[in-house]
Amino acid sequence: MNKKSIGILIILIVAILGVSISMNSEEKDDNVIFHITLADPKLYTNGVYTDKFSIDPGTYFFRFVPNGSSPEILSIKLSGQNYSFIENFNLKGIPHESETSKYFTWEYEGVKNITIDSMEEVTITINPNGNVMGSVSIDIIKKK
Repeated sequence: MNKKSIGILIILIVAILGVSISMNSEEKDDNVIFHITLADPKLYTNGVYTDKFSIDPGTYFFRFVPNGSSPEILSIKLSGQNYSFIENFNLKGIPHESETSKYFTWEYEGVKNITIDSMEEVTITINPNGNVMGSVSIDIIKKK
């Protein structure tokens, strides 16, 4: 196969995977109780993003969509009347090699599961530790 054929094949595979992931995420979106895409410095006040939302009792997990420009350390704090959670998530690049190239995927390492014992009004504070230009999407999703 020549380079052009390989390139077209890679594009097709990526498109199919993207559609598949999109279809799966639509099914899971019913359980998203918090979502924010931090991609604009105007979303931060004094370098920190803050919001409030209600959360029912249950087990939840954080889902991140980072990239190479995302904050290296993403500090998240959840606080309510009867609940407190603090974690510093560290961005990790995972190298992958194919026959023709080397590329990275990105993920945040840290405690991603949380358990809420009672209905709470919580405040979420997200601190990108100075990197307000790097984009990242953050979801809190209820486990089934």
